[in-house]
Amino acid sequence: MRDYYAQRAKTYDSIYARPERQEDLEELSERIGEVLAGHTVLEIACGTGYWTERFAEDAQSVLATDINQIMLDMASAKQIAPGKVRFAIADAFDLPKGDYSACFGGFWWSHVKKEEQADFLKKLQSRVGKDCVLVLIDNNYVEGSSLPVARTDSEGNTYQQRLQEDGTRVDIVKNFPTDSFMRKKFAAFARDIRIHRNDHFWMLTCVLR
Repeated sequence: MRDYYAQRAKTYDSIYARPERQEDLEELSERIGEVLAGHTVLEIACGTGYWTERFAEDAQSVLATDINQIMLDMASAKQIAPGKVRFAIADAFDLPKGDYSACFGGFWWSHVKKEEQADFLKKLQSRVGKDCVLVLIDNNYVEGSSLPVARTDSEGNTYQQRLQEDGTRVDIVKNFPTDSFMRKKFAAFARDIRIHRNDHFWMLTCVLR
């Protein structure tokens, strides 16, 4: 996964240019900005900073993390909200502790295997503490717009086949959870769970216990 996204870094933002997704992306950006306004935000897997750029101005401060240095270099080059945003390399399963009031993950949750999700949420709790607002966004499966599911493993994780920059093909975990699945998964770790969907994307907000 890390190597795949490192290879895609220079062309990654092209996924946000699809015409059929523009209205939904605009709505999602507005919702995220409203929820994270005034917060001290820890961002998980910030990538090129596409989403950092959309909420940072309204946040109090942002620590944006990613496991790939090339992604962080590209995000830093955008000079997003100078004085408010810092970038740091970090594994999403080993995030830096801090005094955060909110945590954001854009298009990260779908790559977490179902059998690892509880562990991820438990570790996140230990880093950000009680009463931290958590915001996650990700893709709905849309026939004709999403890449087809190539296979499903014994744990129920679904995979898409992706083409890397060097021409090789790899299977990448890409889950498309239902609302009921997410509510059950998050119930032990969070309260005030709310899920919004438009045609192409979903957004989950909650408060960690």
